[in-house]
Amino acid sequence: MPILEHARKIISLVLLTAVLSGCAATGNDRQDTLYQDLGERSGIADIVEDLLYRIVDDPRIAFQFRGMDVGQFHQNLTDQLCELSGGPCSYTGRSMVEVHTGMNVTESQFNALAEHLILAMEKQGVSTGAQNRLLKKLIPLHPEITHL
Repeated sequence: MPILEHARKIISLVLLTAVLSGCAATGNDRQDTLYQDLGERSGIADIVEDLLYRIVDDPRIAFQFRGMDVGQFHQNLTDQLCELSGGPCSYTGRSMVEVHTGMNVTESQFNALAEHLILAMEKQGVSTGAQNRLLKKLIPLHPEITHL
């Protein structure tokens, strides 16, 4: 196994372990503050914008997003993260199953996107605790996204 691929697998496992272990230092799982901790709608929109730049630069996942309406994707993902974090938004896009059926998203691709989301949140100054609280809300979507 090439060293880079092995390193990616280790990073993915570490990220997943951190999320699943609930390593948020505050222990605070209150949803009403997550929206504020992410910077409210404008902060979430900035996170999504940074995430989009990371996606197009990553050959592991960029091809999965070719041909998409970038503006609509940005709007939908911003709405979805806003709603999940307890903000005053409503996600009105298609279901995760509907969006991802036929894409055959692999574990590696799912983890790559999670990695980029974490890096985008770090760039925006989102605390590790808030990052983990958001990731905890996204984990249940995993089976609706992968290998469909």
